[in-house]
Amino acid sequence: MSLRLPGSSAGRRLQTGVDTLDYELAEEMAISLGRAGERVEKALSAYRASRNDDELRASTLKAAARAVHAYFIQRELCGLRRHDDAIRHYEIPREVLARLGAC
Repeated sequence: MSLRLPGSSAGRRLQTGVDTLDYELAEEMAISLGRAGERVEKALSAYRASRNDDELRASTLKAAARAVHAYFIQRELCGLRRHDDAIRHYEIPREVLARLGAC
């Protein structure tokens, strides 16, 4: 015969302070990752829009590389080690990846 705590059901863990903290940390990580992704989208959009202006292109390339680098770090902090899907999703150009040393 097994005993259960009152109010607990099979497969459901008790909500403790640590569980609540873990949930809130995961939520903050997801929000941070989303914001980093938005910065990547904006930086890549500016980079693509600067195709005809060589001076502007250099600065937008640098900004895009910084945004992508920060995004990759945030992904790794969330436990996502492979970036292939993100590179395809955001269509990150090789020029940007080369600035990171990924190509």
